[in-house]
Amino acid sequence: MGEEKLLAADMTMTEEQQSMPLREAVFMSLRKAILTGKLKPGERLTEVKLGKLLGTSRTPIREAIRKLELEGLVTIVPGSGARVSGMTVEDLQEVMEVRSALEQLSAGLASERITEEEKEQLRDACNAFMRITQHGDSLAIAEADVQFHDMILKAAKNEKLASILNGLADNIYRYRYEYIRDDEHYEHLIIEHNEIFRTIYIGDREGAERAARNHIARQWHYIREQLLRENGE
Repeated sequence: MGEEKLLAADMTMTEEQQSMPLREAVFMSLRKAILTGKLKPGERLTEVKLGKLLGTSRTPIREAIRKLELEGLVTIVPGSGARVSGMTVEDLQEVMEVRSALEQLSAGLASERITEEEKEQLRDACNAFMRITQHGDSLAIAEADVQFHDMILKAAKNEKLASILNGLADNIYRYRYEYIRDDEHYEHLIIEHNEIFRTIYIGDREGAERAARNHIARQWHYIREQLLRENGE
């Protein structure tokens, strides 16, 4: 019962969500709970239980689950119902291979195309991330990390690249949050962000691509080892 109360508190809708159409608010609430691990991989999603937690009928829950299935965050198994999709070493490799290539390209293009105004915006995003790590709020830190990388993507000025990365956003976020939950990584993240910023700022494309590659590789290695331990491999 205690766990249900904690989950209910975590899934309480924000003011912004409360102003949305109900089906969208329910979807956003469930999506956030999955991405931040409040609803864990393999956990069964029961319409009645989730309806009670969110104070809504089963219909918007059912619609949200179908939408989450399309995003790959939920798996519907015949005879078993809906469950939160698991995180596997194979899925991690596929996501990180693509993310590494795209983040390197984004950083490289940004180093050549970034404007003076965007340089200051990227500096601000880099400093904001460093400040937020002092508070220990994993969700806020993850969002600040997203803002930093989004600023680089903006500076890259390639709409096709942005579209592809945005399409992978949920898959990337699950692993990003899993990494950020452990505060031992904050110092490394700050150093890596600073190096990415520095190389982009001075227009060093090769250095920016290398910094982005190393940044993703550290996360990839850590999460892979963690998944292997969890699976007893």
